[in-house]
Amino acid sequence: MTPFHKSLWQLNIAVVLFGFAGLFGKFLVLPALIIVLGRTVFGALALWGTLRLRRQSLRIATLRGRAMLLALGAILAIHWFTFFHSIQISTVAVGLLTYSTFPLFVTFLEPWLFGEKLRGIDVLTALFVLGGLVLIIPDFDFGNNITRGAFWGTLSGLSFAFLAMLNRKFVQSHPPLLMAFYQNGFAALVLLPFAFLIPWHLGERDLLLLIVLGVLCTALSHALYISSLRRVRTQLASIISSLEPVYGIALAFLFLQEIPSLRTLAGGTVILGTTLIALRYRA
Repeated sequence: MTPFHKSLWQLNIAVVLFGFAGLFGKFLVLPALIIVLGRTVFGALALWGTLRLRRQSLRIATLRGRAMLLALGAILAIHWFTFFHSIQISTVAVGLLTYSTFPLFVTFLEPWLFGEKLRGIDVLTALFVLGGLVLIIPDFDFGNNITRGAFWGTLSGLSFAFLAMLNRKFVQSHPPLLMAFYQNGFAALVLLPFAFLIPWHLGERDLLLLIVLGVLCTALSHALYISSLRRVRTQLASIISSLEPVYGIALAFLFLQEIPSLRTLAGGTVILGTTLIALRYRA
């Protein structure tokens, strides 16, 4: 196996693990906040161990850098909370596909944050993604679980767009794995006080699943993804990453027997197809 093909395997395994993470919203009978708290705690611990094994410094030199990572951790907590809440009240497919609307928000955030020109093709892409989202929503009655799930999933996409854009600015001066460690750690700190305000009980099965979610679907997936970028071009990595909902929906069918509705599949096809075309156009 060539180094490139090894990296390609690493990338695909990472994306499968990203998609698999969504299923824990159904596997775990816990509030979404507690799921995210467990994920970030065990993810941070595993990332800390990885960094120590690599003998990589954990130091963040500036106060501004630490404040930025704290803000990124808070956004990560919001992103994962809305993501898991969306899946819990609807389906894995709805949560994953509506989260995939984040390119819609990135289209308008990039020019604002980076002073880049808003192009006509980007606006057209955003409109197609919005059309796909409308297809997924059965009606605009908030009493409908799918509608509410789509709403929370879209908020997850919005928060991820902010996270991605801010990470783009910050990653220029900080190692990605170090950033992932601090973001998970700070996300856990942000969520911890709220854990005392809601009722929850953690059994042995729940604890084991949270460890799997934190270690495999968070720390390992990040490490594999970052490692793969040494030999895989960013554009190809972006295309493969856009398959996360596809992997997630397939895994939900395999493990949960969840079958998406034709409307959900149609909307998802529009969203993912538009994203792939946009990535190809930008290459």
